[in-house]
Amino acid sequence: MMFETVLSATKKRSFRRLVEAIGVALAMLLALSCPYWLPVHAQLSTDDHLAEPGWWPRQVSRSYDDYAGSSDCAKCHKEKAATQKITPMARTLMRAEDAEILQSGKPFTFRNDKYFYQIGMSGGKAELTVSDGKNQLADQLVWAFGTGDVGQSYLFLRNEKYFESRVTYFSSLQNIHFTPARALYAPHNLAEAMARPLDIEEVKRCFSCHSTAAVVDGKFEPNKLTAGVTCEVCHGPGAAHATAMKTSILQGGAGDDAGRALVFDPGELSPVDSVDFCGSCHSTWWDVKLARTAGIAKVRAQPYRLESSKCWGTGDARITCVACHDPHVPLVHEVSTYDSKCLRCHRTTANETRTKEHPGAACQVSSKDCVTCHMPKVNVPEMHYAFRDHMIRIVRPGEPLPE
Repeated sequence: MMFETVLSATKKRSFRRLVEAIGVALAMLLALSCPYWLPVHAQLSTDDHLAEPGWWPRQVSRSYDDYAGSSDCAKCHKEKAATQKITPMARTLMRAEDAEILQSGKPFTFRNDKYFYQIGMSGGKAELTVSDGKNQLADQLVWAFGTGDVGQSYLFLRNEKYFESRVTYFSSLQNIHFTPARALYAPHNLAEAMARPLDIEEVKRCFSCHSTAAVVDGKFEPNKLTAGVTCEVCHGPGAAHATAMKTSILQGGAGDDAGRALVFDPGELSPVDSVDFCGSCHSTWWDVKLARTAGIAKVRAQPYRLESSKCWGTGDARITCVACHDPHVPLVHEVSTYDSKCLRCHRTTANETRTKEHPGAACQVSSKDCVTCHMPKVNVPEMHYAFRDHMIRIVRPGEPLPE
């Protein structure tokens, strides 16, 4: 059944790419007839991708029996499994009491007018308390989202309903402050000051990007999920694949094509689909547009910003997310590491002949640390952090941040 689904998905994607190509052609014709330049985008929204058959991040499987588990994956993929488990993605969700930030023993505090917030450990459990000077509310935090390298947000349960803490830990502050996009300077009461209630669909969405197998057969199962993004978030449930490969190896082979086809390989995606694939959780071009995200908050949507770059065009394998970032290893912060990626397209000197492989002009300023100028860091106030802007461009002093 899984094999048939993969084949069906392959046919579906081939058909969709044809539709995309037609869409691009129509958009180009419209652009030619329009007195203003019209950008051409062939990407899809994540909801569109999820409506297709086959695997896609945040897709819902039918049964937990479909999953093999990371330990099973590691039996054949030892090196990748060893490094993947220390990546930020693998550590993006944890039980609140296991969060190293909260285990430091230091309580974190924040005051908004008469409301005083505190997060810390109490009796081995993470706890959020909020006081207005007369009354106080307290709840045990259940889940911590984010590694804390930038920030860490928290959920708690009350009467079997999830609530999002109104405050988040930020590494740059070494303290808590309003959760991004959740600031409330004049709450109506203590409960509203403390947290925001979440409906079940939002809960599913959050956990689908921060954990593995949180939603199966349409049901949210917090006691069965695997915290963090593991192998099967991107490659799909792997039980059938693992069984087929083990059987083949035991029979003297090294696996076969049928067994390999039972797991999804994102590396075979087209450039457009590849960036949309990562955009399932990091926001595709259309996700941002449909959500009407505005202003500086767009900088956090790296796939959107990348796809908005002039050099993106209709997609180029040399500037996809995975062309620069290997999801199996921790993020590399040394900027010089990315120079070789830039030089895949750009010439190194003005005298170098322009070719199909190197169509990009040589930089007139430098040939190293390219991203410091062409992908500058942009401070996002509500995150108390400067993010690397993935809209590749020539940045001119004093110009506004391009949308």
